[in-house]
Amino acid sequence: MVMRSMAVGVLCALVGVGCGGDDEEQTRSCSVAEQTGCAATQVCEEVEGAEPACFEPVTLKGRVYNSLDDKAIAGARVLARDANDAVISRVAVTKADGTYELAVPARRDANGAPVKADVTLRADALAYETFPRAPRVALPIDLSTAAGKPLSIASAATEIALLPLSDSEGLGSISGVVHADQPGGTLLVAGGATGAADLDGSYTIFNVAAGEVTVKGYAAGLALDTASATVSAGKETTGVDLHATGDATAVVSGKVEIVNASGGSATSVILVVADTFNEATARGETPRGLRQGNVSGEFSIAGVPDGEYVILAAFENDALVRDPDTSIGGTEIVRITVSGADQPVDESFKVTGALAVVSPGASMMDEVSGTPTFVFEDDSSEDLYEVTLFDALGAKIWENLEVPRVSGSEGVTVEYDGPALVSGMIYQFRATSKKDGTPISQTEDLKGVFLYK
Repeated sequence: MVMRSMAVGVLCALVGVGCGGDDEEQTRSCSVAEQTGCAATQVCEEVEGAEPACFEPVTLKGRVYNSLDDKAIAGARVLARDANDAVISRVAVTKADGTYELAVPARRDANGAPVKADVTLRADALAYETFPRAPRVALPIDLSTAAGKPLSIASAATEIALLPLSDSEGLGSISGVVHADQPGGTLLVAGGATGAADLDGSYTIFNVAAGEVTVKGYAAGLALDTASATVSAGKETTGVDLHATGDATAVVSGKVEIVNASGGSATSVILVVADTFNEATARGETPRGLRQGNVSGEFSIAGVPDGEYVILAAFENDALVRDPDTSIGGTEIVRITVSGADQPVDESFKVTGALAVVSPGASMMDEVSGTPTFVFEDDSSEDLYEVTLFDALGAKIWENLEVPRVSGSEGVTVEYDGPALVSGMIYQFRATSKKDGTPISQTEDLKGVFLYK
């Protein structure tokens, strides 16, 4: 134990910080899990090749604002998540000017510098759409880029523009606590509205329609009871707690069949809570842990709580999409109900190559002004194309259902001729190729996204 304490003490001396005091006992007791043994302003972090040590935290600094008028949003809840959507930070609540500071855990190297690790942000606020929600994605934030004293990151990825809901009248909020081991990141759902639990289990769900609702919680491996709440417009219903009832052990399994795909060779499968699924956009929210990546054949998702789900394949940008040809088997949206038992899906999910987006939104969310022009890869076997424009709230703004086929060209160009677009609004165009009236391919779920200025 003395050797361990000396190693930690030497490391802390090298990086110029203390480990909760000068005596050996405080140094030795530095605990990542319990965050003990460090000075009040420090946190206990994992260290590559050594025992945990105390450091000044890495802080994300940013602002939450209205995307349409740039006005600050006070009272928004911001938290950090890892690659599996598990919450890794406490919740930060934005100030009157919309700013926030969020301390996040960061693994360190032997010199005390944060090592490369990507995190993303989630933000919720009353009368605004949750961020991120497809087609909007949260930009990854590399913790190794933290700089200054104390270490912090302020970038485009920490600035969060929220979209105001088109109709927020009659909405209220619900708050409570998830009583369970490791409740952080639990997805809370009430009437289609969602929230995420803090590390201590506390949560708030904004934008719940007034009336009687049932609150449910979802996370891999976690079984929770449900709670009822009466929501009043413009008010917060407090004390709506959920409690662990045991472990969720059900397994959802099936098979993905990749056909006619020259680009992608593997994809992901996710379980979306049915109450959050949007029929128009074919998207919804996935609880922590209910995802399997790198799927090229069979998949198996364990620890699925009871509930109703929609299974989606090829949701991420992987050069693949769910086969849109509904005239053949394996292409329908699959819905399941889990009630304690395993749920094998007999029919395979057919996934095919995507139509590549050229612009806007091929690799990032572009800014567009004037009259947008949509450009995408030509499908050599098509008769025609359908091109549709959605706003980030999922509303269909415009469509052209008879874009003629092209020949001798690598790309298809379609000029927008619909209603005036709103400055500050985020949009996504989608293209579908058709042959003999049947869809055969389409652009990817998370591409073709742009900010209109």
